[in-house]
Amino acid sequence: MLKKLDKIRFRGHKRDEFLDLAESPNASDTECGDEIPVKIPRTSTRDNEELRDPAGPGTVIMASGVQDFNRTESDRLNEIKGHLEIALLEKHFLQEELRKLREETNAETLRQELEKERQKRLELEQKVNEVLKARTEEVPAAQQPAKPQAQANGTDKRSHTVSSRLQKWFGDKFGEYVEDFRFQPEESTVETEEPLSARRLTENMRRLKRGAKPVTNFVKNLSALSDWYSIYTSAIAFIIYMNAVWHGWAIPMFLFLAILRLSLNYLIARGWRIQWSIVPEVSEPMEPPKEDLTVSEKFQLVLDVAQKAQNLFGKMADILEKIKNLFMWVQPEITQKLYIALWAAFIASCFLPYRIIGLAMGLYAGIKFFLIDFVFKRCPRLRAKYDTPYIIWTSLPTDPQLKDRSNATVSRRLQTAASRSYVGSSAPAGISKDEDTSRFHTTKRGNFHEVFNLSENERPLPVCENGWRCCLINRDRKMPTDYIRNGVLYVTENYLCFESSKSGSSKRNKVIKLTDITDIQKYKVLSVLPGSGMGIAVSTPSTQKPLVFGAMVHRDEAFETIFNQYVKITSASSSSES
Repeated sequence: MLKKLDKIRFRGHKRDEFLDLAESPNASDTECGDEIPVKIPRTSTRDNEELRDPAGPGTVIMASGVQDFNRTESDRLNEIKGHLEIALLEKHFLQEELRKLREETNAETLRQELEKERQKRLELEQKVNEVLKARTEEVPAAQQPAKPQAQANGTDKRSHTVSSRLQKWFGDKFGEYVEDFRFQPEESTVETEEPLSARRLTENMRRLKRGAKPVTNFVKNLSALSDWYSIYTSAIAFIIYMNAVWHGWAIPMFLFLAILRLSLNYLIARGWRIQWSIVPEVSEPMEPPKEDLTVSEKFQLVLDVAQKAQNLFGKMADILEKIKNLFMWVQPEITQKLYIALWAAFIASCFLPYRIIGLAMGLYAGIKFFLIDFVFKRCPRLRAKYDTPYIIWTSLPTDPQLKDRSNATVSRRLQTAASRSYVGSSAPAGISKDEDTSRFHTTKRGNFHEVFNLSENERPLPVCENGWRCCLINRDRKMPTDYIRNGVLYVTENYLCFESSKSGSSKRNKVIKLTDITDIQKYKVLSVLPGSGMGIAVSTPSTQKPLVFGAMVHRDEAFETIFNQYVKITSASSSSES
């Protein structure tokens, strides 16, 4: 590195090679930013007159000496200025080269290489220490007083040279293989995660689709064979398969088909146009990716990809959960069938020869694939009754289904317990059935009519007994705490009730009479987002701006319920007035 910096420092002309500044033209004032101002000594008018006047006190020799002094001072200043310019140029060149070196070299790679070199050095030091230790152990043994004969010394030297040659030959031939079996610490590499990008997300989804295309085509061809899409192809495949199974050639047949597929793929890769597919392939048009996307298009693109990923992950999770529940005795009657089948297969494998077992399994698979499945797919009711694998697979529950079943059983038990207690206790006289059932409907904070200060006849409609979660946006308020409130929206026969989720008095709740509503319509809170929005705007005479119930997942259902009840109440009031 120092040598490289020295080359950079003295790149170009050296200082000795520059022209003398006294002979070279003066540098411009704009070439150097750190310019040293040159002060030229000024002479007074009197001195000038003395220089010009030969009769003055000075002489001509003194005047020429002053001029030479001024000239040498200016030459020195120009020389210093030139050296400064050269130093600044060298500084500029060094900064450029240093920047290039920083860009070319990577600190992480250098650190990793340094660690590897350190490990190699430690290993070499360990080997050297072992060799030195072995030699120190051999030296005392060699120094023991022994005076063998000269002939014995010759034989020892020869044996030593032969053993060294053998060791050298063994190290040259097998040393590399021995080093491969040396244990070394595993290098931990941390993969860098890419940031979220809409373009990268769509590209990965397309890559996944292209990568899964051969598998999906293979499954389609198998399904076409089972469905007898091409009668001649399915008949030929059925005859060849059954004949191969009967003569015990099933495994060679599948191996030959794999070799044939690879051979066709080789020809296709060489440029041949070969189509070996029962179902004709339909090429889907590939839309070129757009370069510039708006915020709305990016958001919609991310939503589409997220929906596809959600559905794909959901199907994979269903398959894995069903297999897990099959082996974990979640459905005992289904797992019991598998248990008995495994015992039967185990006993048969112990007493029957494998040729008979393979023949039976191959014949059953061929008949099931080519004949039984064809009949069952054409007759769904017959399949639902007699297709055992299909019945077992469809009846296996997933984890969400098990959770829903457990919640349903718990709620059913609570309802039966409540009904028993209700039958045991006598209701007070003079109260109708509707009024009595309205008392049992409660919210999180108490009875419904007590929370909203309404009569006991007012209760939520059956559509919204649990209410719709939303947030109330009151644009007339300026405080952030009053501007947005989270809560639950209910609809009764005469009122629109909003219960705030924050603890406090009932003043934070909102009650709107349906007859006071002047306008109701669907509302989109953020115009940037795609779709029609997730809000409902309600206008009343008491508010300057409409009240917005936003972030409603079931917005359309709530809007239809409120609008139908609003039309019903307004039509009933208008008919009563007329």
